[in-house]
Amino acid sequence: MMKNPNIKSWKQIKDDVYGKKGSVRRDDLERDVEGFKIGLLLREAREQRDLTQQQLGELIDKKRTYISRVENDGSNLTLKTLFEIVEKGLGGKVIISIEM
Repeated sequence: MMKNPNIKSWKQIKDDVYGKKGSVRRDDLERDVEGFKIGLLLREAREQRDLTQQQLGELIDKKRTYISRVENDGSNLTLKTLFEIVEKGLGGKVIISIEM
């Protein structure tokens, strides 16, 4: 089967639009994506525990609007707050790994 030369992969699009891995713009994009994923994971965990944003906020002494911001963009989340949300608010455990 022949490939259509006009169709690009997601990697090719990211390379074209944001630059190659290691460039400032591309690294910023990758960090933003990771922050977004953290927000989604937190939302899923909250929903699995049948908590509203308001209820979770009350458990960790934060406003509902703050929980909403974290779930929509976890990139500006401090580690301290991440641990509070996951451990104190959701009863879970944070596991962090570093890749080299």
